[in-house]
Amino acid sequence: MKLKRFISDMDKPLLFATIFLFVFGLLNIVTASSSEAITSARTLYHYFYRHLAMLGIGFVATLFVLNIKTNKYKPWAILGYVVVVLLLAYLSMYGTDHRGSRNWINLGFMQFQPSELAKPVLIVCLALLFEKFYYCLRSKKYSHWNMIGIIVIVGSLIPFIVFMQKDLGTMFILFTIFASMFALSPVLRSEKIQTFTFVFVSIILVLVVKVSVSGHILSDAQKSRFDFFNPCSKYETGGYQICNGIIAINDGGLMGLGAGKSKQKYSYIPEPHTDSVFAIIAEEEGFIKCSFVFLLYIVILYRILNLAGKANTVRGRYICFGVAVYIFMHIFLNLGGLFAMIPLTGVPLPFLSYGGSFTISLMVALAMVQRISVETKREKIKIPTMR
Repeated sequence: MKLKRFISDMDKPLLFATIFLFVFGLLNIVTASSSEAITSARTLYHYFYRHLAMLGIGFVATLFVLNIKTNKYKPWAILGYVVVVLLLAYLSMYGTDHRGSRNWINLGFMQFQPSELAKPVLIVCLALLFEKFYYCLRSKKYSHWNMIGIIVIVGSLIPFIVFMQKDLGTMFILFTIFASMFALSPVLRSEKIQTFTFVFVSIILVLVVKVSVSGHILSDAQKSRFDFFNPCSKYETGGYQICNGIIAINDGGLMGLGAGKSKQKYSYIPEPHTDSVFAIIAEEEGFIKCSFVFLLYIVILYRILNLAGKANTVRGRYICFGVAVYIFMHIFLNLGGLFAMIPLTGVPLPFLSYGGSFTISLMVALAMVQRISVETKREKIKIPTMR
């Protein structure tokens, strides 16, 4: 009875949409990874079973998060933040480069990316700080700069460390989460403008120091990603992945080639089950079925933002808003890079890309949103409107 009531208090459109996309993504990983799975592991279901295991771990983490009240998040948030910062700092100093970035920990049986865990941790930490300082920040009776300083340090430290690891895509997502949540924070408008100005000047100074020390801001590999216009004309000099992705999408047409009939997954697109998985889905399923995926993305983002508006706690509102920004940025950067609209960053596509760290972190973030839905329905408390 308790479980039944708990489920009834969740946001069911959000729940059903996320379950459908996770299952759809899992099934598509079989066909998208088939060529590489047979070549490297000699079994068709290699990546399917590994991703299924990650979904299982994520499900256990989801149950854990759902059973923790959001007013008990503080010790977990502090612990998570400290662990993430220490792991990222360790990787920055002693890690080895993987695809140009120094952001992976090899555990033998799997690889783990601390910067993915950092996203939900950062969201919760900022939400708790906004709640703690809420009334003081809205009042003109107090000096706010000590509180704003704490918020800025907590919000910018992790993106800065990730930048030093040369992972621009993840850094941009983390910084956008911080900037978006700060823009909607209870901080007075004039102080927001001053803070953003200070952060901008600080970024310029950091870049100047980096140039003076290393002689450049971006590596040659990172610079090449900004040359994303007309990728097929640069097929042999870095544009082959985007070009083949576009070819796959065009070949899919309206109805698709059919399940398992993708041509571009055969050595044309590197690791097609990860960052470029949408190209394989579009090639096999076609535009019409892919439109349903976009519709579900809209439903998910709308339901999360709707919960942000209804939440009866400050922390709940900011957690929901932060998770919405988190998911949107992954969709925008992944598909924008795939469609040659922005530089290709290599970030995974929510629900559909193969990957353990991101999948578990995404499930934890969604569990926090559902926990807020449960508390909102059970505790009718009015709080001031978010400005």
